[in-house]
This record gives sequence, structure tokens and C-alpha cells, in this order.
Amino acid sequence: MSSGLKVLILGSGGREHAIAKAIARSPHVREVLCAPGNAGTLDVATNAELDLTDLDSLVDFAIGEEVDLTIVGPEGPLVAGIADRFQEAGLRIFGPCAKAARLEGSKAWAKRFMRRHGIPTAEFEVPEDLRSAIDAIDRMWREGGVVVKADGLAAGKGVVVARSRDEAVEAARAFLERRELGAAGDRLVIEECLSGPEASYFVLLDGKDWRSFPLAQDHKALLAGDQGPNTGGMGAVTPLPIESEWRERLATEVMNPLLEGLSADEIPYVGLLFVGLMLTPAGPRVLEFNCRLGDPETQVLLPGLGSEWLDLVLATVHGELGRRELRPDGQVRVGVVAAAKGYPGSVERGQPITGLDEAATVEGVTLIHAGTKALPDGQIVTNGGRVLTVVGEGSTLEEARDRAYRAIESLRFGGDRPVYREDIGARWLPAGAAR
Repeated sequence: MSSGLKVLILGSGGREHAIAKAIARSPHVREVLCAPGNAGTLDVATNAELDLTDLDSLVDFAIGEEVDLTIVGPEGPLVAGIADRFQEAGLRIFGPCAKAARLEGSKAWAKRFMRRHGIPTAEFEVPEDLRSAIDAIDRMWREGGVVVKADGLAAGKGVVVARSRDEAVEAARAFLERRELGAAGDRLVIEECLSGPEASYFVLLDGKDWRSFPLAQDHKALLAGDQGPNTGGMGAVTPLPIESEWRERLATEVMNPLLEGLSADEIPYVGLLFVGLMLTPAGPRVLEFNCRLGDPETQVLLPGLGSEWLDLVLATVHGELGRRELRPDGQVRVGVVAAAKGYPGSVERGQPITGLDEAATVEGVTLIHAGTKALPDGQIVTNGGRVLTVVGEGSTLEEARDRAYRAIESLRFGGDRPVYREDIGARWLPAGAAR
């Protein structure tokens, strides 16, 4: 038998391409499989067409392929209990059990968990019909507006930051009455609108110990200046200049009560936890939890670990995080998402992608594929809304941003320029720097 591990990565987005690249860097890996993967993962892995909702088939595939480790990218399989199923079959998997994944599967449940265990978060109510939702909107209204969230999984599109009462009521009506998100919107969370910079806090948990990544920041809105509809994420930057001033407070005010709450509720959390934060003048406030790596933050976080990502994953799975440190390389990385025209609405798939080679020649730039597909003749075409993430790295934020934006200028989807934000990371530029 060949030495080294055979690793299966579940998912098809930019997050999974970034995970595959990080795993492939490890000298302990002999083969990487991606299911279903995309055109980019083909450079480092073998793609397999699998249905991620069919847990039985996934278990059978992992057994048949003699997979040593499975890493789950998207939230759906985790909430559905894939970790439980794999463990019952004697398979090693990186991702929390269904009981733990409920932190993401139900925003209402997560908010009540936070309230119960003293984890700082926004005030909220949980209505299940339109009349109750409108009453909650009126009670939760603040000068900056109100936030309307669908309770269930909505691929990053179930949150509306409403700046007017009419907008909030329309969001509630869209979720509850028109059921635009299906069952995910059958119950809502209405919460006060907080102010301050948002931050993404990623933490590895092995049931006993934890290790955290540098803070990152996602850019959810489609357009510059945080305008336009919410998306799955239009870009990310890490680390943040405010890292040092928040680190200790996050440990004491967020992580300590979180760990105590998990223990008190007998929730065995083993895997990666995303803590979405608002860093308010009154302190950190938790906006939401996700039970997996984020997209597009993964694209800027994992390259900083070199070949150590697999070692950290295995230490998490085996309950040995206490023996390891998470040591990023200190480089600044800016990821800019190149989206297809029409995103986050319907988009035309199958558009030829050009300019990939030119973009890749920019020093310090890595292209991460998401909504892409390789045709039999080798042509790479669009296959989704968020098509690519262009990651620029450098010793300064200015250098990283310059590289990412120079590279994205080369890209065309069906002859058209991609849709992208021009202000990723701009809020953290030094005073007087070009934005």
C-alpha cells in the first residue's frame, strides 16, 4: 500500500478549492479527491460526481475508495448528520456532529443558546407568522434599522439588514408568506441592528482545547460601500489591523462562555466553528455561528498556514490540539470575488472564461475556482454565480490589494468583465492611502 493519506473533500466552491490546495501541500498526503469539485480542483485532486444529500452513497464511496480522512466544506451535510454517519461507519471525518451543527442549522436555536449561556449578542425575537414579525420589527427598531433573518440554511442569502420599516416588513413577507427561501424562512429571527466593524473569527475545537485563526473580514453586500443585496460573500481580507486590541476580549467574553455552554448542554463540538462578530463600542457581539469554514474567508486564511493545515485537522479530529499551535505566516491577503453578471440572481452558465493565464502571472496572486467547469476540450466555463476568487498577498495591505485588482482586470466571462467590488479591505487602509 502506498504511504500517505487519501483525503476526500466534499463541496464544489472556492472554499473547497482552497482546502484542496492546502491539503495537497502536505507531504503526508498521497491523493486528494473532491466531490463534486470544480475546474480548479482538477489541478490538485480527482473530482467525483457525488450527491452531497445522499449520505448513504457518501459513506459507501468513502469505504470503497479507502478514504483515510473526509473534510466537509458546506453546511448542508453537516446539519444533516454526515459526521455522525461517518463515525458510525468507522470513518474519520472533520466536521461537527448534527447536535453541534444545530448552531448553524437554526438561527433561533443558536440565539437562544447564546442568551442562555451569557454569550454577548444582539437583542432578538423569534416570530413564526407575519403579524408577529411586524410587531417584533416595531419593538426591535433602532435608529440604524433592524435585521431580519431566516431561521434555517439559506446559502448566505437569508439575512436582510433593513434600513426602513417597509424594507423590513417586505423581507418578512418574502420569507414567511411568499416562502422565497422555502422551509428555511418558516420562522424568523428579528434582531436589533448593531454598529461597528464586522469580523470573522474561526476557531478549531477538539472537545477540550481550541485554536483560533487571525481575524478576517467578509464583504457580504454585492456593491462597494456595502450597498446592494446580500450575497454569499464578495471578498475577504486577513489579518485585520485591530487584531491585537480584540484578541483577549474575544477569548474571555466570547470563547469562555461558549465553551462553558457547550459543556453544560453536553454538545461535543469537534471541528471548525465560525463566529460572526460585530465589534461594537460596547464590546464584541456574536451575530451568528457557522459549523464550517467560510467562503470567501477560507481563500485568504488557509494559504497562511503553508502545509500545516492537514496537521491541524488531524489534531482536531484526534483531540490533540493542545499539542499544536496555529502559526500563520503573517502575510496580508485580499480575496476579490469575480461574479457572473446577474448574481446574486439568476446567471447564465457555460460562458467561456478568458484571461486566467494572464491573471495568474501577476506576482503574489492565486486564482481560486468556485463556479467553474472544465469541458472535455479543456475550455473552462462559468458554472455558477461566484465564479472565481482572486487572492493577492503581500507584506502590506496596499500591496495585496494592488496585486488582486491588477489580476482581476484580465478576466472576462463570455467577453464581459466580471462583477466585483472595488473596495475589498479598503476600510483598513492607512489614512491618506488610495482607496
